Amino acid sequence: MTDIPENVKGVIEFDPWLKPWAQVLSERRYLADQWVYDITHATPDHSHQSLAQFARDSYNSYGLHADHNTKKIHYKEWAPNAKKAFLIGEFNNWNESSHEMTHKDEFGNFYITLEPTHDGKFQIPHDSKIKVMFELQDGSKIYRIPAWITRTTQPSKETKEQYGPTYEGRFWNPEQTYQFKHQRPKFNRANDSLRIYEAHIGISSPEPKIATYKEFTQNLLPRIKYLGYDAIQLMAIMEHAYYASFGYQVTNFFAISSRYGTPEDLKELIDTAHSMGILVLLDVVHSHASKNVEDGLNRFDGSDHQYFHSLASGRGEHPLWDSRLFNYGHFEVQRFLLSNLAFYIDVYQFDGFRFDGVTSMLYLHHGTGEGGAFSGDYNEYLSKERSAVDHEALAYLMIANNLVHEMLPESGITIAEDVSGYPTLSMPREMGGGGFDYRLAMALPDMWIKLLKEKKDEDWDIGHIVHTLTNRRHGEKVVAYCESHDQALVGDKTLAFWLMDAAMYTDMTVLKETTQTIDRGIALHKVIRLLTHSLGGEAYLNFEGNEFGHPEWLDFPNANNNDSYHYARRQFNLVDDHLLRYKYLYEFDRALQLAEKHHQWLNTPQAYVSLKHEVDKIIAFERNGLLFIFNLHPTESFADYRIGVEQAGTYKIILNTDREEFGGHARIDEGSRFHTTDLAWNNRRNFLQVYIPNRTAIVLALE
Repeated sequence: MTDIPENVKGVIEFDPWLKPWAQVLSERRYLADQWVYDITHATPDHSHQSLAQFARDSYNSYGLHADHNTKKIHYKEWAPNAKKAFLIGEFNNWNESSHEMTHKDEFGNFYITLEPTHDGKFQIPHDSKIKVMFELQDGSKIYRIPAWITRTTQPSKETKEQYGPTYEGRFWNPEQTYQFKHQRPKFNRANDSLRIYEAHIGISSPEPKIATYKEFTQNLLPRIKYLGYDAIQLMAIMEHAYYASFGYQVTNFFAISSRYGTPEDLKELIDTAHSMGILVLLDVVHSHASKNVEDGLNRFDGSDHQYFHSLASGRGEHPLWDSRLFNYGHFEVQRFLLSNLAFYIDVYQFDGFRFDGVTSMLYLHHGTGEGGAFSGDYNEYLSKERSAVDHEALAYLMIANNLVHEMLPESGITIAEDVSGYPTLSMPREMGGGGFDYRLAMALPDMWIKLLKEKKDEDWDIGHIVHTLTNRRHGEKVVAYCESHDQALVGDKTLAFWLMDAAMYTDMTVLKETTQTIDRGIALHKVIRLLTHSLGGEAYLNFEGNEFGHPEWLDFPNANNNDSYHYARRQFNLVDDHLLRYKYLYEFDRALQLAEKHHQWLNTPQAYVSLKHEVDKIIAFERNGLLFIFNLHPTESFADYRIGVEQAGTYKIILNTDREEFGGHARIDEGSRFHTTDLAWNNRRNFLQVYIPNRTAIVLALE
């Protein structure tokens, strides 16, 4: 491989099929590496600085900062299209001329320092309202919330009626800030498992309301700990003016959503999670931004192309999301976004990020229309003629990964929400890859929903199920999941709803005999989760409530439902009601997570599938020394069923979906021991024989 460029030799030695596109991969890596060089040498004397230092210096320089020693407040804003800038707010009675900012560099930065008051206090009181007013070249005035603001709040009812629903900027400077007490949990990316509980603060209550950070800390963290998850992925944290956007129309990138509480409340939540050994990931939205003007980044300095591609270019707005698209090739945009990541790592102690909308970022067609139909042909990603890759967005993602892993070398986690399967995206940067630790296995929930929607159990294609669960790039880790928040939203249905539908409202009580619908639903819900967990990836994700088969979809208050919160909640009360069968699924999910924690099959080499029997509907595979056996047949149970296994010895059951406490029928004797016979079977050196009832699964381990 002497003709392979040195900067991508690692990925091509790992996957020789990439060799024809070595030059393309090399050019893409070179762009990111060049940006890293430019950023790390962007100092007045051109001396070297780290990415982390650049990002930290940026968020500590731009925006509003209070010096608690001198009681001075420093404010810096980048607005190259503005002629003049003025800081206004309650502190100066919204006087539009008293606090003009200095415009003293060629990059479009404005500065001001506010001296302390005569009695030695900060000139701007804590939590008071502020704005920046720009005067444009034509003399017109525009009013904006500072771009780096760390606190925005909803206006009062009176303000809404008078001025509209625009969010209000606040100067957050409490006398007492939350002090972190606990170290980040250690996470070894090479060896440790990752079991993620995806959660949305606002819906994390059975009551029809917006739940708070404090309520999540008190009520949800103990549940997540009990269930055995070791990471939480928090959605809708970055401030978004429209609650029903699910957090995906961000207005203020450095402000956390005030509807759930204060910045100090979120710090306490994350610190408490750390005390439980739980990592906390942020669902970060750098793929696009809200079109809101007065409380967002759109037209911030009066131009349409400050942070974004211009509208005239055709690249400035998303064709489906009605949002603005960042210009990742612009140095100041790189500064803003990279420092945003550093800010959440440092200030809130997040342990990593799930990057939203990576497919949209990676391609000029944003994964929409005909461009979104990916077959896996390398030409679709790497051919100069056929691919539509946005090289600048890809380079940004590469350096974002550099930054996270530089700041959190021992524990930082990055996950890409990418449905396209871009090759090398989840391979290390030093090898020539994109740098992500994982990508989401987005084909898996689609397969399960399609199966439940379109086929009877007896018609399930076992080979297709196994292929979909194992069809991932070698050496690129994925997060497997059966369903996420996407499947819970109105317009779709959760697995539990597809399986049991209206029967969940009438037949989940233990006070009457189970029905065929409920019996099938509970059995398959467990089997599907275990099969996805053990075969589908190197990490696992569950959306809150799905672990116990939440009976209803998710619908945020909006005009179509009369602003109702009835479906914008998670009914954990159903689990706590011992007369309902939801407790069975909840306890099974706990047993599943704890079995993986103890025996560990995630983040190990992919399973060896020895059996996928279309008639018997049996799947058997080995992973990390464990033997997994599934019977998906709707009616047939099998006695003395022969299963091939590589390692000889005596096996015992460590997990069994048919336990009574999991809503099963206790047909399997867990005291049984299974002794191998030294005779090859299904390409394995030995076999053992098991009783495997219909719609059940067992996991065996060597004694």
